[in-house]
Amino acid sequence: MQDADDVRRICLSLPDTVEKIAWSMPTFRVAGKMFVTLPEEETSMAVRCPKTERDELVLAEPEKFWVAAHEAGSAWVRVRLAAVEDADELRDILADSWRQAAPTRLLDSYPELGVVADG
Repeated sequence: MQDADDVRRICLSLPDTVEKIAWSMPTFRVAGKMFVTLPEEETSMAVRCPKTERDELVLAEPEKFWVAAHEAGSAWVRVRLAAVEDADELRDILADSWRQAAPTRLLDSYPELGVVADG
């Protein structure tokens, strides 16, 4: 089972990422832009996710993904850490959120973390 320590380890392994406490919880930022939060008792996380993809995720896997009421208007989705299959899935989710926040210079410098091609 994945936990907050796994989230922290993976996030901090991503380029130009720092941890910062905000709203009394750990947040992770790339080049100053937030891409992950560990709210509540660190049993879930919030990650960046385009609204159209977010809605599909929630419908497909409601036991894993949900939208907090105060985030309904934003491009964030919550992820239950206990429902994440393994470290590879967790890394994929975190890297995807990182890509959405990272500046172009970082995406260009780390093509292995770049946008995943469709299909």
